Amino acid sequence: MKDPMAQEGEIPRGTIRTGSGGTLVTTVLICDDHRRFREHLRRYVAAVPGVDRVMTADTSAETFVRYAAELPALVLLDVAMPDLGGPETARLLVSAHPGANVVMLAGTADSENLARAMAGGARGYLTKDVSVEELCAALAHVVVDAGVARANNGHGPAQVIDPPLTERERQVLDGMSRGKTNNEIGRELFLSEDTVKTHARRLFRKLGVNDRAQAVALGFRSGIVR
Repeated sequence: MKDPMAQEGEIPRGTIRTGSGGTLVTTVLICDDHRRFREHLRRYVAAVPGVDRVMTADTSAETFVRYAAELPALVLLDVAMPDLGGPETARLLVSAHPGANVVMLAGTADSENLARAMAGGARGYLTKDVSVEELCAALAHVVVDAGVARANNGHGPAQVIDPPLTERERQVLDGMSRGKTNNEIGRELFLSEDTVKTHARRLFRKLGVNDRAQAVALGFRSGIVR
């Protein structure tokens, strides 16, 4: 969404221009309903080099309002938001603002919801025990990805990799990308849940990932899943 007050060539809200002509994250929006964790993470994020402003929101509704008003460079969104839920909040935010950079915040047991969030447009996720080093890496990753998308005007080729997934493994990954459980994927493909799990383990190994959320994220980034 273009800032109507911006002049041609003016730096958009939420970012500053670096000497090389790239962009650097400066504004981050943290969306989480737990006040103590939200404030703890706010202090953490504020300490990341390149971040000069951190905003917070505790509901999905407030997230939409703050994003539209400020256009932050990065949104850190709890996968377990209490009103709409993290995956639906991410989907609606990215649908309304295709340039939004959303990274989910999750516990270790949230792989189903993370997969749904990735399918809805989230760029990745961080666990809630994230270190400052991991935050720095995540911020840099999002900025690089966003810069490539802008340079290609959103129409450039995806980074395509072609791991040797079987047709069945691709079907299972596609089901994961649509937020389906192993049982639902099995019913759709006329397979037992155990067989689906076997295919899932094999595709995780081939993709070099640990869970379905990582697999879905890599699938979208690489063009395996569309």
